[in-house]
Amino acid sequence: MIVTYSRNVFIPLTRVCRNRCHYCGFRKDDGLVMEAYEVEALLRAAKNSTEALFTFGEGADEFSHVREWLKERGFRDLTDYVVFLNRLAVRHGLLPHTNAGVISREEMRRLKDWNASMGLMLEQAVELECHAESPGKKPEERIRVIREAGRLEIPFTTGILVGIGESREDRLYSLEVIADLADNYGHIQEVIVQNFSPKKGTRMESWPQPSIEDMIDAVRYARRVLPDDVAVQIPPNLVEDITPFVDAGANDIGGISEVTPDYINPEHPWPTLEKIERSLNGKHLLRERLPIHPRFVVEGWYSEALAPLIEAYSDEEGYRC
Repeated sequence: MIVTYSRNVFIPLTRVCRNRCHYCGFRKDDGLVMEAYEVEALLRAAKNSTEALFTFGEGADEFSHVREWLKERGFRDLTDYVVFLNRLAVRHGLLPHTNAGVISREEMRRLKDWNASMGLMLEQAVELECHAESPGKKPEERIRVIREAGRLEIPFTTGILVGIGESREDRLYSLEVIADLADNYGHIQEVIVQNFSPKKGTRMESWPQPSIEDMIDAVRYARRVLPDDVAVQIPPNLVEDITPFVDAGANDIGGISEVTPDYINPEHPWPTLEKIERSLNGKHLLRERLPIHPRFVVEGWYSEALAPLIEAYSDEEGYRC
């Protein structure tokens, strides 16, 4: 089996967010927005990467200080600024992947041409107490965004967050919802099965982490219900050993950065590729991919603006050449 990964640079554009998830250590009330020169410094440092991962708080421009910041720099909204930065990334030879949260169809359309892929974690398809103060975590809203991405033919990454108060039945149902979206629109490239990791200073800092057995069970069910051409990802920095998860059906480990930490889970550093290869122990082949997965490269699910980079970086099978 082939296990895929990408090399990326993680750009935490802003921590301002309209959601107040009880487990989140990323959000800040007084968060700022990264200046373009700060983003460009990261892009320049990403020598061996092909992916510029843009992650930021949802609905940040609902806050007056962010709107004013954008206005002062000539941008009408946050999406306008993100597109500007996406184009900057392309000029530096990197393919953008943007996690923008719950946004409109019109915003997704504006982002589409300058993103090789996009993403939004479903987390869970049921309402949970940890999302009581998070309007963007309404399941119907997140499902809408994933569905719109399919209608717009955007290669898309989604997933579930395990251990945030859901039952096993909730997890399986959430994976079934994603599988149904994948069957209907054919745009989902990977599904992340991510374990909750407690953060100091949050309401859930003493909340227990999910067991390895629960995680393996979720990975196994994901592999069972998802189409065969949809990858199942396990975040390699959040588990001690990827081997049991690969044995259960995971075949992707996501983006790894030599430049930036995982800003969502900074207490968990990225493992080295050497460590990952040792874990695979010759049983599986580790191959590098782009932020757009091989199938979508081969099928041409990308814009003319990104074609020169994608075609230069990929081989005939759609992997990184």
